[in-house]
Amino acid sequence: MFDFLLSEDKKMRRAATTWLEMAERVYDYRRDQLTEAQGLKLQAATGELRTRVKEKAGAGLVKAAIEKLEAVMRETGGRIYPATSLVENVEFFLVAAIVILGMRAYFIQPFKIPTNSMWPTYYGMTAEVFTDGREPGLLGKTARLIGLGAINYSMKAPVDGEVLVPAFRYGPNTFAAAYTERPGRSFLIFPTVLRDYTFAIGKEMVKLTVPADWGRSEYGFDDVINKSFSEGQPDTLLRAWQKAADEGRQIETSMVQVMSGGESVSVRVYWIPVGKTVHKGDRILSFDILTGDLLFVDRITYNFFPPKVGQGFVFHTRQIPGIGADQYYVKRLVGLPGDIMEVRRPEPVISDGKAVVMRPNDGQLFRNDKPIDGAEAFTKNANKDGLYPGYTAAGRLAFGEKLTVPANSFFAMGDNSPNSSDGRVWGFVPDKEVVGRPLFIYYPLTSRWGLAK
Repeated sequence: MFDFLLSEDKKMRRAATTWLEMAERVYDYRRDQLTEAQGLKLQAATGELRTRVKEKAGAGLVKAAIEKLEAVMRETGGRIYPATSLVENVEFFLVAAIVILGMRAYFIQPFKIPTNSMWPTYYGMTAEVFTDGREPGLLGKTARLIGLGAINYSMKAPVDGEVLVPAFRYGPNTFAAAYTERPGRSFLIFPTVLRDYTFAIGKEMVKLTVPADWGRSEYGFDDVINKSFSEGQPDTLLRAWQKAADEGRQIETSMVQVMSGGESVSVRVYWIPVGKTVHKGDRILSFDILTGDLLFVDRITYNFFPPKVGQGFVFHTRQIPGIGADQYYVKRLVGLPGDIMEVRRPEPVISDGKAVVMRPNDGQLFRNDKPIDGAEAFTKNANKDGLYPGYTAAGRLAFGEKLTVPANSFFAMGDNSPNSSDGRVWGFVPDKEVVGRPLFIYYPLTSRWGLAK
């Protein structure tokens, strides 16, 4: 940094140390390929330069020794010297890759929140719907892409006509937008699974393709339909079906082949009018899919300190029979070995002076006969504070059920209890499958950026 303060002699001797290191590298890497004469010649030139440095010789003598060594290295260096820019770049990236893999394996691992089971603490992929021409312009879309990882999806009407949404019927009062899944590529490179949704406009079809992971979530395409056609009211397709029935309108149906889970099946779909008529070129719907939270996971702490109830909790699923997939999950740790877990019927919850509306399975989470504590999310869920939905009695923690966490295991649940597949469904996390705890949300650039909760 302060080389300009050094004398020419000292500068030259400092440069000589770099040449000596390169000469040693050539000799170490290539001595088995050099002839005896080449090896002796390289050692002699190296020894001469080293002697000049030790003697603190003047810049002229040192420079002459460097030039002599450089000439020998050109003769003996092979691919080591002179190094091409390609070789240097390859070496740089190899070293960087080794460092990154080492960090990932033992210290810090990047992780993407795949679902919204921990919402609103951590976000999986969510959608923001634009209505009434409020879609951002090119500059706004670019800013949202950079800051939020937001990618815009939209449908335009190919002709004039009424909008019909094909829907699967799962029961007398349950409809969901019909889709088909297929393999695809993310960023044209990475293998992924895509979902295709198709609307009918008049006699024309228009298709929209989205990530399947987002489409499967509770904040996926059906939520977009609710916000696009019913101002956020739930069950748009069911209510549209009921309205058509009340008006005596016959709903068209058809059998279609759909792909799901790698299998092709024939299913019936119902073409439901959602109460919207459009003209050619009109935007039927427009929304952004925002990336799930990207965070760093601390892999080292749990090697020295045991996990604590209330911490975010990342684990591998390969030894959990109830999941049946080899992936990473993030939940919140709620039970340690020996703990007794229970969801009880709740006391009335008062917020802002008003009683909070309770669903039939709403409950309070107890650990060892006491309301669970140890995390802000526990308190917020108990009080249904803000976006926190409260805990739900289900599965292994249905009302009246208690479970004891076995030895060498942990019990984990999602903060978004009504929409979380967690320990209530698939059981316990073996201690050997624990990876670490969320450390820092580094993207997107929202209010959640910073230390993980």
